[in-house]
Amino acid sequence: MELGYVGADRDRALALMQAYGAEEVRADIVTSVQALRARPELTGRVGSIGYCMGGRLAYLTAASTPIDAVVAYYGGGIHNQLSLAADIQCPMQFHYAALDDHIPPAAVQQVAEALPHADLHVYAGAMHGFNCWARASYHAPSAALAHGRTLEFLAHALFEV
Repeated sequence: MELGYVGADRDRALALMQAYGAEEVRADIVTSVQALRARPELTGRVGSIGYCMGGRLAYLTAASTPIDAVVAYYGGGIHNQLSLAADIQCPMQFHYAALDDHIPPAAVQQVAEALPHADLHVYAGAMHGFNCWARASYHAPSAALAHGRTLEFLAHALFEV
């Protein structure tokens, strides 16, 4: 399903997100990672990248599965699920916007304190959704820097470059 960021599409997306229960989320995450690992062409490590709600789902993937690396872009609500931080065994990278009107600086600080070994970045001048070119909040300098950092992080975490 593909939905836009405004109007009826946004309303539909929010309704679907709110109806997606925690047990269903965890079951989908575990099943997805198991399905990837079962594919015969997969001979290496598995990583997860998520944006916004997907950032929170990537965090939950790190806490729920034996995944090898996770990158979360402006994952809202992670600070409310930090009790799961002790379950995370893989390298993690976080990207947050300094001007995010959905994720306050205090929430980012909580994530940083709960996961001190994570690679966490905050982008000055960027707003929530800074990496999505289809949004008004797209911030090319932050998106480019985050993209480069993500590729470098995954190269080390998944390919031991």
